[in-house]
Amino acid sequence: MDNLGKLREMHNDSKKEPIGFNKPFMTGNELQYIMDAVKSGKISGDGEFTKKCHLFFENRYKFKKTLLTTSCTDALELSALLLNLGPGDEIIAPSFTFVSTVNAFLLRGVKIVFVDSTSENPNMDPSLLEELINENTKAIIPVHYAGIACEMDTIMALAKKYGLYVIEDAAQAIDSYYKGKPLGGIGQMGAFSFHETKNVISGEGGMLVLNDLEFADRAEVIREKGTNRSAFFRGEVDKYGWVDVGSSFLPSDLIAAFLFAQLENINAIQQRRLEIWNSYNEKLSKLEKAGKIKLPVIPEYASNNGHMFYLTCENLDERTRLVEKLKKENINAVFHYISLHSSKFYAEKHDGRILKWSDYYTDSLVRLPFFYELKDESIDRIVQAITSFYED
Repeated sequence: MDNLGKLREMHNDSKKEPIGFNKPFMTGNELQYIMDAVKSGKISGDGEFTKKCHLFFENRYKFKKTLLTTSCTDALELSALLLNLGPGDEIIAPSFTFVSTVNAFLLRGVKIVFVDSTSENPNMDPSLLEELINENTKAIIPVHYAGIACEMDTIMALAKKYGLYVIEDAAQAIDSYYKGKPLGGIGQMGAFSFHETKNVISGEGGMLVLNDLEFADRAEVIREKGTNRSAFFRGEVDKYGWVDVGSSFLPSDLIAAFLFAQLENINAIQQRRLEIWNSYNEKLSKLEKAGKIKLPVIPEYASNNGHMFYLTCENLDERTRLVEKLKKENINAVFHYISLHSSKFYAEKHDGRILKWSDYYTDSLVRLPFFYELKDESIDRIVQAITSFYED
């Protein structure tokens, strides 16, 4: 291409409407419900909208007990406190995950033992777990990447065999299932995120699910700064005081009000997100059949909640060039996690095992723009740009 042609191409690219990676979606009642919460005179934690959210999750998914938190990170930290984990204890978690998954336990002095992903998807490989379990192991933390279930039967069987807890990091997994069971509802606890990049959102926000009611009363205490304040407001005690360790994990009712407006529309949100996911999958399938890329695999035991769409390239160089190509087309595609076992902070603490597939996803995975209001023509433009990259 001559210089004039390059200039013309750059000019055309600059005129293309940018396609962002994410755009928060409002269903219509968020601001009204926030105003309703303000008018109620109670906007601190555990107000009426918080109660409505708890009931929604407990009724729809049959979770035994739910507690909204200010983030999924807080939900995970609450779980670590509930298990009384500390120095000398170990947990097993995937290396290909967000740092919050393990930070929650590291803050208690727990040793993190990383397990590799599978060749099929970024979830932890259950076949590698047993060799990592020892007398110090206390819990397994499966992360349901992209809302696709880990193979939970093996994980739960190992947990039962060795007396371990299972805390599901279901940050990306709302409305997703494993063999008909809702994710987050299989282990002793599950942690969810309502960050603005998730399917249903509240800006920031999270939730701890308690599937073992043994933890329910203490969870309320820890979540309320270590006090039995919740029991006091239910009339179960005549005064409240400091009874345990704790922190302030409960969100404002304004956050719950925003979230409840989203939950009322979860079916419509899910329907559109699945339409987008299926459109990407269908239109990129030719490239996969040609051996150019790999598309997400949904195992037979798992459902798809349309949380994200990703593809994997052959290597880091190819991924870098693809992302740059899309950037020139005003398309914001991004990569995801950097393997935690090789991070600057944890590399010296890792036991030296090579985690091949975790590193593969670190170098090769690309997340495509994905949000409720993503237009069909935008999907076509993204697919065309990717196709053009591999045809050049």
